[in-house]
Amino acid sequence: MRTAVAVLFLAAACGKGSATPEPAPQHRDAGTVVPDADPNRLEGAALYKTFCAQCHGDDAKGYKSDHAPSLINPTFLASASDEYLRRSIVFGRPGTAMAGYGSEVGGPLRPEPVARIVTWIRSHGEPAQPLAAVGGGDPTRGASVYQKNCKVCHGDQGVRGEAVHLANPQFLAAATDSFVEYAIVHGRPGTRMEPWQGKLSAQDIDDVVAFVRTLASPLQVGQLPPPTGKEPLVINPGGKDPSWKLRGDPCPPGAPGCDPEPRFASADQVKQALDEKRKVVIIDARPPSDWMHVHITGAASIPYHDLKRLDEIPQDVWVVAYCACPHHLSGVVVDELRKRGHKKSAVLDEGILEWHRRGYPVVAAPGVQPPPKEPAFAPGTIP
Repeated sequence: MRTAVAVLFLAAACGKGSATPEPAPQHRDAGTVVPDADPNRLEGAALYKTFCAQCHGDDAKGYKSDHAPSLINPTFLASASDEYLRRSIVFGRPGTAMAGYGSEVGGPLRPEPVARIVTWIRSHGEPAQPLAAVGGGDPTRGASVYQKNCKVCHGDQGVRGEAVHLANPQFLAAATDSFVEYAIVHGRPGTRMEPWQGKLSAQDIDDVVAFVRTLASPLQVGQLPPPTGKEPLVINPGGKDPSWKLRGDPCPPGAPGCDPEPRFASADQVKQALDEKRKVVIIDARPPSDWMHVHITGAASIPYHDLKRLDEIPQDVWVVAYCACPHHLSGVVVDELRKRGHKKSAVLDEGILEWHRRGYPVVAAPGVQPPPKEPAFAPGTIP
């Protein structure tokens, strides 16, 4: 299954010489979601399953979808403070598949459920340890070291890599220099992120940290008004049905979680249907905070964790659901539609991030720009 843009909890630089690759992304599994549950009544494990496991995996070891890293990697938990975890959940990583789940930004979780998720994650490892202060680094020297050893995995401000995108402004707002340095020094065991202690000098590492800090850009804090739940569902109600050809999962027959049944509509086909004024429902399956950041023009917010509005959709209208993963959360919505007998349902194959990159019609909050380009190499084939 194709994966798109990163979910960014874990920070470090990675190198060409890393030993063990991350596990291959798994196929979508909607069974971890607790739809329409009141998050304020869920305990930590159930909250994690509903709001995190779709990308980070039921076991929190990561790489289920869209580069989402392990949340229980020992060197991550040793260096990530509870405040770092809290801020990452609340504000997410705009421009990636990691939504902001906090009520402060329009997400579904108040501070108490967020704290329960942090506690659940923390229960899988030791408390965060005090981190040493970072010495003075030279970002100009660091740029050269980063270009040689880190960019291939982590990208830059214009192009993201397969690993954590260090230029994301919300990541840089949450991560301290000490956190970044610890990741470089100790790596992430069991992943491509090798420990660089002994391979780079202490000064080189300080210089890289200083350079990473220069990748920061202003936070995109603009937001659209929150969805009311009353937005029209059917676009072009007087139009004809769209005419498109869906594809199935490109995976071996019988593979666990594989769904060869046609369910994916390409962005080009959906764009053409809108241009031709075809009758269609477009569902934004992400948390409302992401809809308030940017959404496809005419899309209704029906989050994968709150599906009550699905009952309002006419059975005779084609429905396309999208997310940023780009198949996991939207796949949950399409699964639910098909369980309800709604056969005219599909997933937007490339997801909202690629749609936005192509300049297709969106409604965006002030200051929101298209996300960085995808890497030129195929997923899982970092040179």
